[in-house]
Amino acid sequence: MAAGHVAPSREEDASRGLEGEISRERGGLGPGRAWREAGPAGAATTAPAQLRDATMEHITIPKVENVKLLDRYAAKRSANGTLYLTATHLIYVDVSAEVRKETWILHHHIASVEKLPLTPAGCPLLLRCKNFRVAHFVFGSEREGHAVYTSLLKLSQPVKPDELYAFAYNPKSSKDSRESGWKLIDLRADYRRMGIPNEYWQITEANKNYEVCSTYPPDLVVPKTASRTTVVGSAKFRSRGRIPVLSYFYKENNAAICRCSQPLSGFSARCPEDEQMLQAISQANPGSPFMYVVDTRPKLNAMANRAAGKGYENEDNYANIRFKFIGIENIHVMRSSLQKLLEVCEMKAPSMSDFLAGLENSGWLRHIKAVMDAGIFLAQAVEREKASVLVHCSDGWDRTAQVCSLAGILLDPFYRTFKGLMVLIEKEWMSMGHKFSQRCGHLEGDPKEVSPVFTQFVECVWQLMEQFPCAFEFNERFLLEIHDHAFSCQFGNFLGTCHKEREELKIYEKTHSLWPFLLEKKQEFRNPLYKGFTAYGTLQPNTFPFSFQFWCGMYNRFDKGMHPKQSALDHLLNCLRQKTELEENTTKLENVGQRPGAAGAKILPRPVPPEGRGDRRSAPPDLGRRDLPAGPRSSLEHPRPRPSRDRPRPRYGPPPRTPPAPAPGGHGF
Repeated sequence: MAAGHVAPSREEDASRGLEGEISRERGGLGPGRAWREAGPAGAATTAPAQLRDATMEHITIPKVENVKLLDRYAAKRSANGTLYLTATHLIYVDVSAEVRKETWILHHHIASVEKLPLTPAGCPLLLRCKNFRVAHFVFGSEREGHAVYTSLLKLSQPVKPDELYAFAYNPKSSKDSRESGWKLIDLRADYRRMGIPNEYWQITEANKNYEVCSTYPPDLVVPKTASRTTVVGSAKFRSRGRIPVLSYFYKENNAAICRCSQPLSGFSARCPEDEQMLQAISQANPGSPFMYVVDTRPKLNAMANRAAGKGYENEDNYANIRFKFIGIENIHVMRSSLQKLLEVCEMKAPSMSDFLAGLENSGWLRHIKAVMDAGIFLAQAVEREKASVLVHCSDGWDRTAQVCSLAGILLDPFYRTFKGLMVLIEKEWMSMGHKFSQRCGHLEGDPKEVSPVFTQFVECVWQLMEQFPCAFEFNERFLLEIHDHAFSCQFGNFLGTCHKEREELKIYEKTHSLWPFLLEKKQEFRNPLYKGFTAYGTLQPNTFPFSFQFWCGMYNRFDKGMHPKQSALDHLLNCLRQKTELEENTTKLENVGQRPGAAGAKILPRPVPPEGRGDRRSAPPDLGRRDLPAGPRSSLEHPRPRPSRDRPRPRYGPPPRTPPAPAPGGHGF
């Protein structure tokens, strides 16, 4: 190790006391800062031994001094400080600033580490993060830069699930507290809220031991007329056994949204049980003579799958269905589109034409529009046409999750609340088998499986919030926090790919749930413009091209120089806090006036003294005046002139004198 860069021992670090308050930088950081090693002075050293041993062996230089952190948009704002590598975070302490500033980057948030060519300033290292932070460090020597580079490559790509942050994160809560956190979201309660079970739908236990479908949860809602034989037979005809199950029930007209995977139909295969299942879904909505079957893929892609023995439903084989393609691209196209978008975001000084051309070439907003259009189609089919809808893509865990959850938000105000969005994500994404582990790149694996499917859903919700700013209980920060923790691996909610895998990993026994943590910060995430649960019914957003915006708050969130000193949301939150304080103070004053023994039992205006009696009020003590005695005036007191009715009287002191009458012919000046 180079001279001047000797890392202190863990005991020395733990004994020195924290030098300054740690700024709450974003990057998936919740209360998990309690376990750190070899970090800034005073950093706690409570990382569990298993994780500590697994990660610290990858760290050859835990502390490097004289490291520069470059600002992408203003070279003059570049910082000089010390970089630490801990078991869980990269920590950069800016020692050049007047106020101590620490930047924390979770290892799990790092998407790529790039070692750039040497420059006269030193060895540059470029970090790109999954929450769209870009950090550009410059080390004084190549040896230090290379050591940090190799360490981060290992630390950011764990191999085994037990190396993930969540299995070591300990917020000092009891076992009962952890268990109650996992019980906060009750999906059966959400079905009861919809009116399930009823005469048309039931909760089946056919998948109790994951016998029907390993990527579905144990509790599935199916038509009441669908027998176990129908359920099992349909599962054999659907990709990965993902049968049609209920996603959302619109109890106002009995229309339903169901989801599944593509049929294994090829060009001519049929399945009587699968046809019976779709017939049962259609009959569960007696108010409509037909149901929609929506394939979210482009038609060309679906036809290619048909050649591989999969495909889509043949309208001739299914009674009373109307088939429709939506045209949302696959995960590979979306991954490429996001990469192009981020390249636009990293342009240092783009012209307006360059930025707009890059945004158009990325196709990102076009894909957002496609997802939004699909959700709107489902919502309108259910509410306006009173028709049930069956949705699928290929395996029913990517585009299907996007579309069904978005339709739920459009139809149901409950899903626009804090608790509702949590329930929706648990129901449509986690329990129904979205592959968070692969799509978010939690573990070292095939990079082609990584795709921004969940990111697109979060952005669709934000686009709706921009069009309906008073319809959502939460604000933009709530969405950003959820998005951060989809990649942070700090909580167990987003780990694994399905309910069965989470049980095998003992997620519910060894990790903590994200939702209680978010509810504790509810005031920070509250939308000050929210009008309440009943103010809006079904949302009907515009999808004209000009209705979609670039989300600077997501993709350039960490570029501080680009943002105003105070955002509109900050201003509204400050106004709301001031309003609340004023209301509290007013209530206190009213309570004081209503106490027993208070004058008049409430605050009343001061009475005007009787005419000719003068002013007998007393001045405040700080004015040095004595209280005027009550009773008849002394003969020594001079009579005061009668106050004018046209001029306001001062609160304290003698009344104003009556001005003299103007001289004849004068103006009274």
